[in-house]
Amino acid sequence: MRRAARVLAALATAAALTACTPASPVAAASAEYLVFHTDDGRSAAVAAVEKAGGTVTRTETKLGYLIVQSSGARFAETVGKDPAVVGVAADRAIGRTAGRRVAGPAARAFPDASAFEARKGDPLSGRQWDMRMIGADVANEKEPGKRDVLVGVIDTGIDGNHPDIAANFNRELSRNFVTDRPKDDKGENLDGPCEVPSCKDPVDRDDDGHGTHVASTIAAPINGIGIAGVAPNVQLVNIRAGQDSGFFFLKASLDALTYAGDIGVDVVNMSYYVDPWLFNCRDNPSDSEKERLEQRAIITGMQRALDYARDRGVTLISALGNGATDLGKPKTDSASPGYPRGDARVRKIDNSCLNVPAESDGVISVASVGPSGRKAIYSDYGVEQADVAAPGGDTLDGRGASVTRSILAAAPEQALRAKGRIGADGKPKGPDVVRDCARGTCAYYQYLDGTSMAAPHAAGVAAILISRFGKPGKEGFTLDPATVEKYLYETATPVPCPDPRAYVYDVYGEKTTHVCEGNPDKNGFYGHGIVNALAAATFQP
Repeated sequence: MRRAARVLAALATAAALTACTPASPVAAASAEYLVFHTDDGRSAAVAAVEKAGGTVTRTETKLGYLIVQSSGARFAETVGKDPAVVGVAADRAIGRTAGRRVAGPAARAFPDASAFEARKGDPLSGRQWDMRMIGADVANEKEPGKRDVLVGVIDTGIDGNHPDIAANFNRELSRNFVTDRPKDDKGENLDGPCEVPSCKDPVDRDDDGHGTHVASTIAAPINGIGIAGVAPNVQLVNIRAGQDSGFFFLKASLDALTYAGDIGVDVVNMSYYVDPWLFNCRDNPSDSEKERLEQRAIITGMQRALDYARDRGVTLISALGNGATDLGKPKTDSASPGYPRGDARVRKIDNSCLNVPAESDGVISVASVGPSGRKAIYSDYGVEQADVAAPGGDTLDGRGASVTRSILAAAPEQALRAKGRIGADGKPKGPDVVRDCARGTCAYYQYLDGTSMAAPHAAGVAAILISRFGKPGKEGFTLDPATVEKYLYETATPVPCPDPRAYVYDVYGEKTTHVCEGNPDKNGFYGHGIVNALAAATFQP
């Protein structure tokens, strides 16, 4: 159990971060900025802010940045010239989820997931080809995870009342670090109308569904309902940093990671990327000085937050991305800046530009495979970037397209109704949505694919390892992240590059080629291998 004083202090900090406090009087055109300073440059940065006409409203000492209000049109460029300042970013929505919606033993490959038959376990376990691929269906009987292990889901929220999540949902520790925004900076629809007067959703709500799907894959309980997760006995903590629309705030991501470290979370899953820059470049000649400062702020701020959490025992898991790109050899970025919508342009980039947090230091990044075991067609890859692989689904992995080749996991009923995926009679409107009423109360599930769906499989395996080898202590029940990473790699099932290495994907006559580099122990398609829950539940280091 975690020390009460430590948790209470963290909860107090979170309350301060999430509270709606009156803003200082500022001009109508004022904007809020995050100004990151050097390790010993806080005083100099404050002076630079004031000289540039800004007002410091709060100092964040844990991660080394200032929250500033300024109405100056060139405030960022002006303050960014000071040597004590390492990055400047406007505090606005700047991210999006990495998921894709869809209309032990060695890792097992399955030609067609639709051929699966029901097996022992929860009612929909027969549809969980992903769990059988990594041996989780057997691992559940040997090590379902310990209740002391906390897995934080930094995402769009968790439906804590879902019948197949509620038993493992830790409402007390869950926090929401975002406020819904009906419109974006251009006045276009973003999150839509607020569901509650404060526009700040309760901690047990997910109006998008992405976070709920991720959480369910990690730790849906074995309870005779629906499906089972990789580690069905650990606790889930909603640490929300994403908008209903799937975009993220930089500051919300910083707050989420800081909070995870403060309360003793053991693993966090980050199935999203922080942008508006899909690739963040410190000194790209095609970017303006203001844009460079923003990207430096994202790289620096997120690395500080990740380091803060990891130093406090948090294992960091991230989706690799769905751009079908060799992240070691990127050439162009046509998706940035991705917010507000419509601002993207084509720019040349190189390997110095980073996808954050997937390419940040200390993060375990996860590529995606389909039911046959091949790298999913959409999954990013790279010999330096892919640490492990996991089932994330691929509707095109086989003859024709089949939704059952995606990953089935829990979905919030209200989100499905809002999107028109459920009829007035409660019946799903398509094969991508499944209803289970096995115990009288109906629960809903959805097929999705993406590296967003692969990452939580790795997070669940990490939770199994922490359950087995973690120790209680003054910092709570924990296992050093470096050890978790080592064991995760040692228990993964090695998969060599395909032969030939230039793998050709043929989709209805249109061909695309991805080249796999590396060796069987570590390569660009599979990293150290496909995560293996059964091996994690049984191996001896």
